[in-house]
Amino acid sequence: MSILALDLGTSSVRGLVLDGDARPLPGALARRGVVLTVGDDGTGTLDAVGYLACLAECLDELSEQGRLREVELVAISAQWHSVVPLGVDGEPLGPVLTWLDTRPEPPATSAGPADPDAFHQRTGTWWHRCYWSMRLPWLRAHTGTRVARFVGLVEFVLGRLLTEAPMSVSQASGTGLLDLHTLDWDAEARALAGARVEELPELAPRDWQGRLRAEHARRWPALARAGWAAPVGDGAASNVGSGCVDHTRAAVTVGTSSAVRLLQRMPAPADLTPLPPRLWRYRVDHDHVVTGAAYSSGGNLFAWAKRELRLPSGAALDAALAQLPPDAGRPANVRFGGDRPPGSRRAGSGELRGLGFASTAVEMLAGLMHGVCELVVDDLAVLESTVGQPVEVILGGGAMAASPWWRGAFAEVLAPRRVAVQRSPEIGATGAALVVTGRIADARALADIGRTDDQASPTTA
Repeated sequence: MSILALDLGTSSVRGLVLDGDARPLPGALARRGVVLTVGDDGTGTLDAVGYLACLAECLDELSEQGRLREVELVAISAQWHSVVPLGVDGEPLGPVLTWLDTRPEPPATSAGPADPDAFHQRTGTWWHRCYWSMRLPWLRAHTGTRVARFVGLVEFVLGRLLTEAPMSVSQASGTGLLDLHTLDWDAEARALAGARVEELPELAPRDWQGRLRAEHARRWPALARAGWAAPVGDGAASNVGSGCVDHTRAAVTVGTSSAVRLLQRMPAPADLTPLPPRLWRYRVDHDHVVTGAAYSSGGNLFAWAKRELRLPSGAALDAALAQLPPDAGRPANVRFGGDRPPGSRRAGSGELRGLGFASTAVEMLAGLMHGVCELVVDDLAVLESTVGQPVEVILGGGAMAASPWWRGAFAEVLAPRRVAVQRSPEIGATGAALVVTGRIADARALADIGRTDDQASPTTA
């Protein structure tokens, strides 16, 4: 059996064909970059229709190459927290708000949850601009047209491709409206959002699978009989793809953004363990949760610095960084895109400090990269307090595969913990495939783990 894995990210759409062990088949990859609109006012949006077109192009490319012939299952890793308002005709009434958008404000008429701690324990989230509890009222006020429904980006895309597109519990947990215990919409969160049940996506039951609409089955006949599994949140999928599937291993993933997460088995409706005040918790599936912290800066910060500081590329940049020790660089506040929850600082909060006429562009880059490391280590200590022991750390994501220096900086900051790297950059796609095939427990053995100084990793981002 082959698996088509779709990675619906913030900066690109990717389609990969995997074998039965969720390993990418050589050459079976199609990728399209997407345009993320960002602004100094905190804007961070995508065009939903354009995004769907990029995905269709990836499927066309794989189909024309004959790569889809043996596909029986489609697995999806998709970005959390996105939302797009739809009109009565099902068309978008505006762009997709991504996790990067910091514009939503709390309504003046709402004081938030009656018991913030209880709300946090139930939903794994806060009343925060990142979540639908604050985003939906803001969107209603700014759309200018009556909103019929709200969906995430992945539900919009699948709604156009499949005969039905309910929201997975993994994606629903990223909205901040899901009760993680009952796996139903939380009444208080829904009230804060001002949303009726019929305005929210239907929730997918356990083991749900979808099918292509007839017109799309004619376009991609090899997928006509394939089952489409419920999407997995990208952070959860990355943990599984990194082989971090129990309380002994934490994943530090640096893609467009960055995060530190710990995955544990907590089947619903069993009680969940207490959640520390500064950490979030989302669903992987009906039986597992992932707990952690996320940051708005990662590979996007690297790309910005490389462009604006006019740094060299590839091996030349690796060589320049190699001349610096892992703790080199200028002090930095890396919140260029603002805070992810529960923080409240807005986009434009980043800083580079201690600059002089002798400061070099490479030192500035090193300071920014080291700043991301420092954010992670503080929250990792809080994560470890929930399991009562130090954990092994697996670095993963495209930015980690691309930069030997950044891997070394993380190893230095995270010492004395054992730190290794997942050498494949496709951890989201492979992780989603392992989740939907019921093979989370196998992920540790299947992960391609190596040393942080492994020079076999790619040298280009």
